Amino acid sequence: MTAEELLQAARTGAQPPGLPGPLRALAEDARGDWEAAHAAAQAGDDAESAWVHAYLHRKEGDLANAGYWYSRAGRVKPAGTLEEEWLAIARALLAQAG
Repeated sequence: MTAEELLQAARTGAQPPGLPGPLRALAEDARGDWEAAHAAAQAGDDAESAWVHAYLHRKEGDLANAGYWYSRAGRVKPAGTLEEEWLAIARALLAQAG
């Protein structure tokens, strides 16, 4: 599955089963459910979950909180759009998954 396929599937409500927490969080975000996305990202205690968590707080407009989570993820806040960041995160996580 590509990041673009995940985005399209999530937007149509067809979330693939068995997604790891950070990818599930991205899919929930793409469906428009920020609360479910946040819960899925917050449940993880790894750098990938922290990265998604940072993105979600950036999207929310809470840049101080986003900065904290980018730091936890070992990342810096990107200069691009939220959609570009969503796709970058999804691509990286999907490549890790395999």
